[in-house]
Amino acid sequence: MLLTAARVPVGPLDFDPLTEDDVVSRVAEAVDRGRGGWISTPNIDILRRSARETSVRNLLGSADIVVADGAPVVWAARLTGRPLPGRVAGSSLLWSLCTAAASGGYGIYLLGGEPGVAERAARRLMTHAPGLQVTGTCAPAWGFETRPAEVEAIRARLIAADPKIVFVGLGCPKQERLIAALSESLPGAWWIGCGAALDFAAGQLRRAPRWMQRSGLEWVHRMAAEPGRLVRRYVVEDAPYALRLLVASARRRAT
Repeated sequence: MLLTAARVPVGPLDFDPLTEDDVVSRVAEAVDRGRGGWISTPNIDILRRSARETSVRNLLGSADIVVADGAPVVWAARLTGRPLPGRVAGSSLLWSLCTAAASGGYGIYLLGGEPGVAERAARRLMTHAPGLQVTGTCAPAWGFETRPAEVEAIRARLIAADPKIVFVGLGCPKQERLIAALSESLPGAWWIGCGAALDFAAGQLRRAPRWMQRSGLEWVHRMAAEPGRLVRRYVVEDAPYALRLLVASARRRAT
């Protein structure tokens, strides 16, 4: 695990007090030294799940870098009196890490999304970061994680591609479990579970306007875009948990 300033506890997880630029710099430095690792970017939904499931909490907490991809997480840290420098979204890290990879001359791999999504994302990323080497893409079939032969086929493709950064967009905790299973095969690579970042990069989904991202309202945009999938999650499950987290964080500071 990389040495950094003391992690900041927020709910069931501890977060590194890093900016997006800090994360990119640390990854680039580690790649240059031949050291790999992995990045976790929990949002409030993932934090809620971590509070409920010990296995998910332990998995996410074992990441080399844990940064907050969600305004409520940043707000909760501030209420404890140990603020984080800001939100670090996996969807933004995809672009900034690819820029660093193009500059450093090392390859990336895109794993996740529906068929064709990773390829479209790759084309847009290469336009954004001229010289970027996309050493491979993969869209695993639904339920692949229950079929060992398919997991091993993905491992073989990754070893052959030999990327230095692997973006895994399968949703939590599936993407983190796959990272845990495969990362030992590429010890010099960095892995990041990036959720819907590949869909955003491909143009499959549209990110919220920047003012909504900055004000902590990106979830409203996401919910409006995918109401059938996200209304219950965000309104019924995440919002009450976020409120409890904020209250508990304020009480922690008071004591």
